Amino acid sequence: MLKFQPVLLGSDANVYGMARSFYTQYGIVSDAVCKGVLVACRNTRLVRIAVVEPDLENDEVFVRTLVDYAKAHDYKNCPLLLVSCADGYTILMARHRQELEPYFHFACPELQTVLDLDIKDNFYKACAAHGLSYPKTATCTARNYKNAEFPFDFPVIIKASNSPAYWNCSFPHKKKVFLAHDRAEYDAITTAIYGSSYQDDLILQEYIPGDDNCMRVLNAYCGLDGKVHLMAMGRPLLEEQTPEGIGNYAAILSAPEINDPALLERMRAFLEDVGWVGYANFDMKFDARTGEYKLFEMNPRQGRSSYFVTAAGYNLARWLVEDVLEGKDTGFTIADSESLWMIAPYGVIRKYLKDEKLLATAARLKKQGRCAHQLYCKEDRSLKRGLWYLRSQLNYYRKTARYYGNKGLTD
Repeated sequence: MLKFQPVLLGSDANVYGMARSFYTQYGIVSDAVCKGVLVACRNTRLVRIAVVEPDLENDEVFVRTLVDYAKAHDYKNCPLLLVSCADGYTILMARHRQELEPYFHFACPELQTVLDLDIKDNFYKACAAHGLSYPKTATCTARNYKNAEFPFDFPVIIKASNSPAYWNCSFPHKKKVFLAHDRAEYDAITTAIYGSSYQDDLILQEYIPGDDNCMRVLNAYCGLDGKVHLMAMGRPLLEEQTPEGIGNYAAILSAPEINDPALLERMRAFLEDVGWVGYANFDMKFDARTGEYKLFEMNPRQGRSSYFVTAAGYNLARWLVEDVLEGKDTGFTIADSESLWMIAPYGVIRKYLKDEKLLATAARLKKQGRCAHQLYCKEDRSLKRGLWYLRSQLNYYRKTARYYGNKGLTD
């Protein structure tokens, strides 16, 4: 059996999903190097918290922490497979490739490629250059936001261009994404944002009509050869509703009919043209007015909900291991099986999903046992984790009822 050690950067639900993929495929417990231990990775047998370093996002500390970890482990005889589970860690890995390569194996794009595409404004320019559609978009800055004009009507989506910087700021009623219905609401939201430590650009976008199930999510793995090896498309049934969770998915359907061959071919060409390496994640929405998929953003990593790919029978960890550690030619695969992935309780999905046909499909898959929950794994059962899981699932009902549909500057 192949001997190696996965080293995951972070401790959120994404980390747990990747650790679960490694454990399912290889029976290996992953090590996590993180700023702090989040609840998803507490009381688990699948993740071993190896290092907690609050200043991990500092360049010097990042390199020193990982090199010290490698030297404390048998990196020469047991390959250390480094996996980013957050945007900022991908940037740090790319920036410090030369310092890390003597100790770790990983798949990571070049630094300039990451920087060009992680900033949303740059990503939209790349989309335009490759013939990919995106919502009508404008930007504003800390200097001109009060007088900013945009070539589309309200309602307007407001979100940060620099996700890592926005993640680290704080202000009352902060949300991951805002929806302003008029100029007064726009003024209040932008004033609140720029009253915080966040001073980078804001993205202003036209609102694309449609429920959460009009969204699509695409996960891809691009090999060290610069070719796309795996593409998996899912249809979100419901998004999370909490301020910090807006835009995250609560349930995703995988099914062959979700795949759009023409779109997937354009996305494949895009990734290969820009020279992407490693995992990539895209969020988009189907615009019924034009019949097009409008891309919202690209994440330089697997998505938080990426376990939906493994749940559908396409283990994300396997593509990375076979490419980076085994040097196999895995060819090109488009996921086309049917499954249901959830992080919310099924009762929440049943209550808030309005599409009866999709609800019937979800019910059928659940009855057939073709579903998976992001944070529940039968190989990872314990009293403490079971109690936490039960409390968190019950809390979903309360949080969803409290915040449902609220994307404004209120709680």
